[in-house]
Amino acid sequence: MKRNTRINLLLLIAVAALAVLPLVFGLGDHKEEPFAGADAEAETAITELDPDYEPWFSPLYEPPSGEIESGLFALQAAVGAGALAYYFGVRRGRRQGEARAGEQQGAVRVPGHDGAEGA
Repeated sequence: MKRNTRINLLLLIAVAALAVLPLVFGLGDHKEEPFAGADAEAETAITELDPDYEPWFSPLYEPPSGEIESGLFALQAAVGAGALAYYFGVRRGRRQGEARAGEQQGAVRVPGHDGAEGA
């Protein structure tokens, strides 16, 4: 097995373990919303510490349900991942194009030069 294949396989196993282990061990079972986001956790902690606290800002758009909010978050993540993948793909393509152009220029013979030294 190639080294890159082995590394990719180990990374895939690690990602799967990170996704499955919290469900297997029942992490968050004692909470009302076991897998709420960090914003909800922060809001709960702040209201426990200071019940009179009022936020400085309000959201520009409040989705009508949690499912829509999750969908918008997933869409945002997908657009960001797509932008990063596009950037790295273009960068790699340019590097490969430059390498091919360099190979082609090296293969082109210079007129009046037959490769013999001192001729």
